[in-house]
Amino acid sequence: MKKTILTIIGVLFLGIISCSEEFTENPRINVDDLDTFFLEEENVESAVIGIYDLMQFNYAVDWSSVFLVKLLPGDDANAAGGNADDQSQLQAIDDYVDVSSSNASITSIWDLFYRTISLSNLVINNIADSDLSNKDRALAEAKFMRAWCYFELTTMFGEVPLRLTVPEKAEDFGIVKSSRADIYTQIELDLIAAIADLPGKGASDSFRATKETAEALMGKVLVFQEKYSESIPYFESVINNPAIDLEANPTDVWSINHEFGKESLFEIGYISTTARDWGNFAWGGRNESNLHIQLMGPRGDGIFDLTGTDLINGWGFNLPSEKLINAFEDAGDTDRKAATIMTEAELIDAGGNVNASLATGGVIWDYEGAIRIKYATKSEDTSEDGIKELNYSTNFRLFRYAEVLLLAAEAYNKDGQDSKARTELDKVRNRAGLSNINSNTSGTDLFDAIVNEKFLELAHEGQRFWDLVRWGKAATELSGTGYTSKNDLFPIPITEIDKNSELTIADQNLGY
Repeated sequence: MKKTILTIIGVLFLGIISCSEEFTENPRINVDDLDTFFLEEENVESAVIGIYDLMQFNYAVDWSSVFLVKLLPGDDANAAGGNADDQSQLQAIDDYVDVSSSNASITSIWDLFYRTISLSNLVINNIADSDLSNKDRALAEAKFMRAWCYFELTTMFGEVPLRLTVPEKAEDFGIVKSSRADIYTQIELDLIAAIADLPGKGASDSFRATKETAEALMGKVLVFQEKYSESIPYFESVINNPAIDLEANPTDVWSINHEFGKESLFEIGYISTTARDWGNFAWGGRNESNLHIQLMGPRGDGIFDLTGTDLINGWGFNLPSEKLINAFEDAGDTDRKAATIMTEAELIDAGGNVNASLATGGVIWDYEGAIRIKYATKSEDTSEDGIKELNYSTNFRLFRYAEVLLLAAEAYNKDGQDSKARTELDKVRNRAGLSNINSNTSGTDLFDAIVNEKFLELAHEGQRFWDLVRWGKAATELSGTGYTSKNDLFPIPITEIDKNSELTIADQNLGY
């Protein structure tokens, strides 16, 4: 059954949250009635839902979603599209060339993460001393969301301004960058608070963060800092929770019938009930549907004939890499492969075809022999109302149990507990239809097996590149692609440097 999705808040709250293109603009604190707004429980609830709404926007805004920006530097996908100039800001991220501090997609995600942080801060700062009955839950959710945003920001940008309050006047906006150590410290503090007061999975609206979500994120944050032994209790709490488990097979994870399912820890929901068409679709706005599914569907114009599949043509972005195709085939990983990609031979066997002669110059840009099935343009995931391509309701699964198991396996391995690492790794392998890893596999060999398993399990989910960077494997795995060490971080948007009085060009990440 489809979910009821988040809706943007009423007239008063639209006054609090600015939708200006100026990404530095925070929620205004001098709006009429703000002094009394947070005295009402229903208004606090609306504010918290607004935080989720901003997250939904950030992961789905036209060609600048966090989903694509995080995904494209990895070696599991290519930007694709019509040609080398189609959405050039995405091609630049994919190819590691001409990535500038004015890149529109990078600037967009920075903008929206900080808007989400600003609203989280507004909630935290205004209800911390209240006696509202929903205060603890609201604070926990706002702190979780702030932690999520800062983890994403420091992963992609390194040292960033750590904003914990809403500036009261323009001159308060200037703030220096904080060290990653300080950012991680704040993330951990927020997550400790969130774990204490968030309800368990299934206790409330399915799109909302839970205690288990916060525990899993804490474990991940600690692994990213190489605090492996500290991460293990958080992972074990999630692993031992009977409300959480893997779906029965890989296809179920991505099915419309398993949204917010037992494997999902944090998921962004979308709907098709807004009946968008070319006349009412708000480009760059909040449409509640997931345009990125259409954006990433196999290109039409006769290039990809999808006869025999349940897929609909899209606009051709995000095609699987040859490296990913070969990795599935080398592993004999047929079940998970079928839920992730479809090779040209498999498409032809189904009754379809690929006609490169109809593409620009007779070449399908960035096509290396397969189309994507994970987050595919499935006819069942859109609506008969409006225009099909504008009404996909497919949810983005941002954090799921399979990733927790692989993070736990990594932590156990690094902590010298290889037997436990193999146990968690085998759970993921077995669900994919693969046998247990050899019981003698240990140490570095076991770590390499975990790395490969994660490549296959989380393909096209935006984790691969950032893992390669933290593992020190990017230079090797991305050799010959144009990658250099400067690409380990994105540039801080020039608009931030221009407007933040405490930053200068000297604060820019190296190489930009």
